[in-house]
Amino acid sequence: MVVAISARFEKKMEVSRAVILTGSNLGNLRAQLTQAAEEIERQVGKLNGCSAFYETAPWGNTEQPAFLNQVLIVETEFSARTVLERLLKIENLMGRKRNEKWAPRTIDLDILFYNDDLINEADLVIPHPFIQERRFTLIPLVELMPAYIHPKLRMSMSDLLQNCTDFSEVHRVDS
Repeated sequence: MVVAISARFEKKMEVSRAVILTGSNLGNLRAQLTQAAEEIERQVGKLNGCSAFYETAPWGNTEQPAFLNQVLIVETEFSARTVLERLLKIENLMGRKRNEKWAPRTIDLDILFYNDDLINEADLVIPHPFIQERRFTLIPLVELMPAYIHPKLRMSMSDLLQNCTDFSEVHRVDS
């Protein structure tokens, strides 16, 4: 006798949304970000949104080349911890060297948001703690999700951008 399994007993995979900032200021910047997006789709989850590319002044250590940045929205079945581990693996695959803080890099992948979760661990803080201080992060976020409310600061991305005190140059790069 064959027994059908009721749909209510089937295990559903939880789907989460990770918002990731990509950046590069060494090598072929557009190629680096394109490769990173492809690897993220392969190793983390489906891309559900991609901002334009933005040429941005360096932040933190300003004595280095300009960056190219992009924000990605990814649908994933992985936990925030696993997403971080996979992003670090992609950075390593793409030649990222971590010799000094805010140094030039082939690729930088940061989790900005993971659902509306608040995570505060030694090596994983979500939302990313500097979102509200960085125009190069806020401008592509506003492009993709202007009304999204920061789960800790309780302000929309548009409002955070309006209140941002960083006036670094950020220019949209058309194809």
